[in-house]
Amino acid sequence: MVYVTGDIHGEIERFQEKAVKRLKKRDTLIVLGDFGFLWNGEKAERKNLKWLTKRRYQLLFIDGCHENFDMLKEYPVVEYKGGRARHLGGNLYYILRGSILDIDGLKLLCFGGAESWDKEDREEGVNWWRSELPTSDELEYCSSNLRSVQGNVDYILTHDAPQQILEFTQLMQGQPNWLHNFFDQIRQKAHYKKWLFGRYHKDLVLSTKAQAVFLDVVPLE
Repeated sequence: MVYVTGDIHGEIERFQEKAVKRLKKRDTLIVLGDFGFLWNGEKAERKNLKWLTKRRYQLLFIDGCHENFDMLKEYPVVEYKGGRARHLGGNLYYILRGSILDIDGLKLLCFGGAESWDKEDREEGVNWWRSELPTSDELEYCSSNLRSVQGNVDYILTHDAPQQILEFTQLMQGQPNWLHNFFDQIRQKAHYKKWLFGRYHKDLVLSTKAQAVFLDVVPLE
């Protein structure tokens, strides 16, 4: 079974809650950005990360806008479930933008990243990275993967969301950017059951095809 949850921000307590503790060996949990366990490399953080690699279930995450991208890039890129990932050890993987994973018969389009609303108050390379927004190569990788499956996926999993969804539901904060527009294009071209995203710290079913996820552990299917 595949489950998704929202921003963790390095809170190890989230993995002690009943909904997560009951996951079995064959299950997969996907965090929709702002994983937060690679931030400053302190001893407690390293200890928590090692503990996470030993979970019996598969633990995957996409990036948000509050990640240490320099630390993430230190891990090797591997082929994983039909897509690309950085392997952090054990059952823990960081899924690269634009990958389409095939897990339990489900096709999952994964795309992390978002623009920090408060980046002017942050220091580059310390608590903010330009890599929070994708490159043109990452956009093309996503588009190419979608073309290879004729636009057909089961779920789209992202940190941020399409502009049209955000404006319609009044979740939009700050100004729209080209990532929102890119997601709008995907929304128009792709065929999918539901789009789930984690950035907005809300647990809301917005429509039959859009859901904001934060603390809930949501089963797919």
